[in-house]
Amino acid sequence: MALTPLDPDQEQSVRALVAARRLEQVPVDLRRAELFLEKARRRLADLDNLSWAESRYDLAYDAAHDVGEALLAAYGYRTTNGPGQHEALGRFLRAVLTTPPGQSGARRFDQMRRARNQLRYEASSVGDADADVASRAARALHDGAAARGV
Repeated sequence: MALTPLDPDQEQSVRALVAARRLEQVPVDLRRAELFLEKARRRLADLDNLSWAESRYDLAYDAAHDVGEALLAAYGYRTTNGPGQHEALGRFLRAVLTTPPGQSGARRFDQMRRARNQLRYEASSVGDADADVASRAARALHDGAAARGV
């Protein structure tokens, strides 16, 4: 893995997440990063095999989350225990993936998270358009991670 170092603005944003106790610094774990990326690749490959929009949405969200975990491990961070871990992951994605192709996926991740939570709370269904947007966002995140050398 030829990981692109964080630039000063990215580093400052990540340090702010650590200072806010949203992230913890841990040893870099490239094996863990690769395992999460492989999970994301398998999930992304399966998206086209699903016919139910809600299943596609959930799988795309899980793939996006896996990419985030891979990036965390590659850069030596993890979310802190407790509520808000997915939100912290979204903030990390926005801090690190600041250019295309990952930037659009990073911006969408938090929208996906909030929509997913609301849909579950309301027992609502996901439409095909939302599932397609989630799929594109997960793929953008995966491509963004690859562009950073993860």
